[in-house]
Amino acid sequence: MLPLSAALDRAVLAVKSCEVCGNVDTTSPCSICADPRRGESGILIVVEDVADLWALERAGVGQVRYHVLGGVLSPLDGVGPDDLNLEGLIARAHDYSEIVLAMNATVEGQTTAHYITDRLTGTDIRVTRLAHGVPVGGELDYLDEGTLSQALKARTVI
Repeated sequence: MLPLSAALDRAVLAVKSCEVCGNVDTTSPCSICADPRRGESGILIVVEDVADLWALERAGVGQVRYHVLGGVLSPLDGVGPDDLNLEGLIARAHDYSEIVLAMNATVEGQTTAHYITDRLTGTDIRVTRLAHGVPVGGELDYLDEGTLSQALKARTVI
């Protein structure tokens, strides 16, 4: 157990938050922000936390950049706009042609997405969000009414 404990101590000292996007890495800016190829797409994906960033990276979404908010707006929990990395997002947004809001499909996630959209109103930035609906491999009879309703509203031409 002592080697494990020592390794964890070293990790705590080495890991820091990226000054640009809020990701965690051993350097700041992080390896994603330092990669010059990442800015070529003009897309900035906004996520709630670092776990969401790495889920998108594992999915291979492409050469994009990220912005970690550090949570979502939640008045009941006392989390307001000043508690999140929203000002950093607004400052960075003008460097991108599209902002993708990759918020969870919760009331708090959607409230945060609406807040960000309102803050970016009047700019030339295209603001989009992830699709919601039927998951790949999902069966309709196992899905809840809200998911089915959203999937029908967000249908696309094939």
